[in-house]
Formats: sequence, C-alpha cells, structure tokens
Amino acid sequence: MMEIGLNHYLVLSTILFAIGLIGVMRRKNLLLLFFATEILLNSVNIAFAAISHYYGDLTGQLFVFFVIAIAASEVAVGLGLLIVWHKRHGNIDLDHMSTMRG
Repeated sequence: MMEIGLNHYLVLSTILFAIGLIGVMRRKNLLLLFFATEILLNSVNIAFAAISHYYGDLTGQLFVFFVIAIAASEVAVGLGLLIVWHKRHGNIDLDHMSTMRG
C-alpha cells in the first residue's frame, strides 16, 4: 500500500492554489471571487500543516490557525459588503462596481 508523503500534500496544495488563482483572475462575480480567495487560503493552509507535520514543528500549524481566523473575518466583512451592495445596486458584477471610485 502506498504511503502519503509530504510531496503528495504539496502537489495537492499547488493544484488548489492554481485553481484559486485562475478563479481570482477569471471571475467577474464578487461572490465567486471570494470563493476563489478561500481556495487560495486553504491551499496555503494545507502546505503549512503538511510541512509543519513533516518537520515536527508546531509553527506551521500556528500559522494555519491565524490564516483561518483571517479568512473567517474576510468572509464576514465581505459578505456584509456584498449584501449592502446588492441591496443598493441589484447585482454583484465586478464590471458594474466602477461607482466605488472616489
């Protein structure tokens, strides 16, 4: 039976990071942009946790804890802004958000 090693986790993390990066660059809907950002953050979390486990150091897992906390606050603030924007303008398309310029 094959054992899952550090390389497997890093390849998974790289694939998820590429998917998230493509999602950030290609999406025009703000909600899907937030989802792609979450995929990016989770891919980094996988890499941090795998490297931390591989070296037997808890520093990477501490970083994962902080990244999860930051991601949760980003989602809370972002979804609040989305709700307000949708109530005012009726859509959440990024192309129509040029009115935010000062």
